[in-house]
Amino acid sequence: MEMTTLWSQLQSKVDRMIEQIGTKSPHVEKEGIYDDARLDWWTSGFWPGILWIMYDVTKDEKYRQQAWKWDINIEACFLQENNFHHDVGFQFLPTAVAKYLMTGDKDGRRRGLQAANFLAGRFNQAGQFLRAWNQDKHGWAIIDSCMNLSILLWAAKETEDTRFTQVAMAHADTVLAHFIRKDGSVRHIVSFDPVSGAFIEALGGQGFSPTSSWSRGQSWALHGLANVYRYTGEERYLEAAKRVAHYFMANTTVDPIPLWDFRTGDDADLLKDTSAAACAASGLLEIADLVPVDEAGLYRKQAIRMIEALTRDYADFAGERESILREGTGHKPVGQNVNVGLIYGDYYYVEAVAKLREWTTRIF
Repeated sequence: MEMTTLWSQLQSKVDRMIEQIGTKSPHVEKEGIYDDARLDWWTSGFWPGILWIMYDVTKDEKYRQQAWKWDINIEACFLQENNFHHDVGFQFLPTAVAKYLMTGDKDGRRRGLQAANFLAGRFNQAGQFLRAWNQDKHGWAIIDSCMNLSILLWAAKETEDTRFTQVAMAHADTVLAHFIRKDGSVRHIVSFDPVSGAFIEALGGQGFSPTSSWSRGQSWALHGLANVYRYTGEERYLEAAKRVAHYFMANTTVDPIPLWDFRTGDDADLLKDTSAAACAASGLLEIADLVPVDEAGLYRKQAIRMIEALTRDYADFAGERESILREGTGHKPVGQNVNVGLIYGDYYYVEAVAKLREWTTRIF
């Protein structure tokens, strides 16, 4: 794969997306057009995250200018009724924290720390987990939160306040105990008694069933736990990330782009999820950087296979559609956002390609 050519194509595509997307906060692309989601919606950080990566790699001021106000505007939602929850890491890491890391902006730092404090406040001490969502889901935790732990661990490093690390590691240990099965497959949702903290049951969530293997959940786990290891140096997190990665790779030996769930039990449900592939590829590159050199090739080669397949068969660089990748699957069990472009798929594709260009900044 010729990285210089791919990056040039990708940069031209993002330049066109700037004109097409404008001030929208994209989430789902249907019929070539991205929607405009609420700023307190969990995906609001991914488009500006793409812009910050482009700025960091190219140093072109236009990307900085386009990205600059996003964390300001997202923060404003805290001053009104909102639906912020476990995904504030997805919203403030690629905006406020990225801005701070790349420009030294002190308000970006403040907003990132505010989001970390908010997330830490969702910790259920009895069950040792970060509560998922809002409303009546008092005892729910989800695998997606693995990726949001980075904002707690960044805050701990930034402030030298170990409380953030303690919360992040406690949740990560709950993931190891209750989410990851012996074979490396992963549950999406686990329900606990919010008072006693006792395990109640696993729920299917966006996967096929409570006992299935939702591929994007696999990618959240392998990428997120690799990040936890990078911050903490605790081997159990790297070992868990590798176990999930091995399961993922074993299920993508023929076709590197995964099904939306590895255990659908029905040929009619054999839809792909390019967003799972993109996030997993970025996570595999992360693992490759963390393991000994004689292990690294296993993960890096598979990540490259996935990026090559996404680029060859699913990426749109020349057309008019607003997303980079097609054939993402959001929530198949309820028929929501199936066979569409997804902004988080685009983000992790850009992140993975940037890593292959030796981009060393770590937002997550």
